[in-house]
Amino acid sequence: MVTSRARISVFSVVAAVLLASLLAACSGEPAPEAEEAGVPGVTDDAVLVGSSLPLTGHASYLGKQTLFGALAYINAINDAGGVAGRRITVLALDDGYDPPRCVANTQQLIVEDRVFCLFSYVGTPTTVKIIPLLEEAKVPLVGSFTGADALRSPFRRSIVNIRPSYYQETAAAVDHMARDLGIDRVAVFYQYDAYGFDGLKGTEMALRSHGLAPVARGSYIRGTMDVEEGLGRILEAGPKAIVMIGTYGPCAKAIGLARARGYKGLFYAVSFVGADEIARLLGPGDDTPLLVSQVVPLPGRPESGPVLPGVTEYAELLGRYFPGERPNLVGLEGFINAKVLVEGLRRAGRNLTRERFLDAVEAIADFDVGIASPVSFDKTRHQGLERVYFTRLDHGEFHMVTDWGRIRDALAARAGTDAVRREADGPDPGPPVGPGQ
Repeated sequence: MVTSRARISVFSVVAAVLLASLLAACSGEPAPEAEEAGVPGVTDDAVLVGSSLPLTGHASYLGKQTLFGALAYINAINDAGGVAGRRITVLALDDGYDPPRCVANTQQLIVEDRVFCLFSYVGTPTTVKIIPLLEEAKVPLVGSFTGADALRSPFRRSIVNIRPSYYQETAAAVDHMARDLGIDRVAVFYQYDAYGFDGLKGTEMALRSHGLAPVARGSYIRGTMDVEEGLGRILEAGPKAIVMIGTYGPCAKAIGLARARGYKGLFYAVSFVGADEIARLLGPGDDTPLLVSQVVPLPGRPESGPVLPGVTEYAELLGRYFPGERPNLVGLEGFINAKVLVEGLRRAGRNLTRERFLDAVEAIADFDVGIASPVSFDKTRHQGLERVYFTRLDHGEFHMVTDWGRIRDALAARAGTDAVRREADGPDPGPPVGPGQ
């Protein structure tokens, strides 16, 4: 079990989960025996929430940072006495970004561990698979790190989203491409699963609103780095921008290959790519024309505007409980997820039930989480945030986009430099002509 008070490494997360499972199995005693009034996961002095997320494997950066960010806030709340006299305990299980493992973890959390609610899941292909379990058990799911439409439509009361959707991210990106950058040839590189399909559909809908369609589509299989075939199909179409719906490893490889083959256009990725990690993979000083949409402001950058108290608080608490970690966008999102969870528990009060908790969440309006975008819900809308931000890669580091004209000029300069180089080289002489030809 991962207690929210523990100052943990990822390896101790996994080890602690395994140890708790073994102890529970050896004791032969059911975990919920001390539950209050039969409410799963709620005792006199604690509330148990569960999470399944990738702590190992090719999406582990996203899972770790989401968990660290969430626990940084929950640790502080517990140190201050908890919520309504109860400390929050987080039981986190590793699913390796694998849907069947996520389903098995969720079944364990609901049936065996009897958690009060589920919290901060990571990933579309994993999270969408647990929707039937949520509906059957009527267990709330709060704050998933995914913008999947399936978690938003049709409306399901048990699912509480905080971040904007991938449809909103891709719509905003395509609007900027078409209106501010003058780009009309867009291709889509996507992960071949529910996540990729969601981003692909969102991009297609956004392009359609501008009278456009993808000039090419290329994909790769989740969990692999086999990007060559899909990327090759895209480059053959001569796009001016490539939308990327994938994880950091395959996207970084695809960027490197595309640039090696002479591609000079724009790359754009949705927030799930993990901006800090893809920047690390591309290397220090990298000048790839890469934009990434975000659902929270960039920590630690002056162009993000006035110092935001939520960002400052996140950095301070992350440093206190996880001193080896640097503030980042993924962790800040986990931190905000935890703020919403705690606010729902606080409003529900001492007489805590799942229904009272959902009633309390639906009553949250203009809740200040410290990022200049307040969180609001109601009985028919379970998505707390709407704003989409944009960041750009500049010499290996991401910065907030504040001037789209500057990006347009930089892309034009790249294209112009390439055209001048081709002109200086002269026309293609064609194949060599030998004797007798």
